[in-house]
Amino acid sequence: QVKLVESGGGLVQPGSSLRLSCAASGGTLPYGIGWFRQVAGNERSAVSCINRASRHTYYTDSVKGRFTISVDNAKNTVYLQMDSLESEDTAVYYCAAVPCDFQGMGVSHVWGQGTQVTVSS
Repeated sequence: QVKLVESGGGLVQPGSSLRLSCAASGGTLPYGIGWFRQVAGNERSAVSCINRASRHTYYTDSVKGRFTISVDNAKNTVYLQMDSLESEDTAVYYCAAVPCDFQGMGVSHVWGQGTQVTVSS
């Protein structure tokens, strides 16, 4: 079974950038990969996804123009480039295999450990 592992989080100042990685092991990346985030005490919410077959991408409104999702098939890895970070982006970020098209993304019931992103001055 393919396992997805997130990395790349950290503590940065507002306006900074981070690149998160979602690496697949034990098999090939699923066709649809989504990024989600969760603030303590809140539900997990969808951020972005990419469909490796159709190349469709989706972004939630709050990150459009600031985040970019991409895939490196040779490295079996999906990236989330996060620019112009805001304090509201502070959360634990997770990646998961989900259906994805330009209109939205599905849900997952399988989660990894995630990677913490903290945006603070």
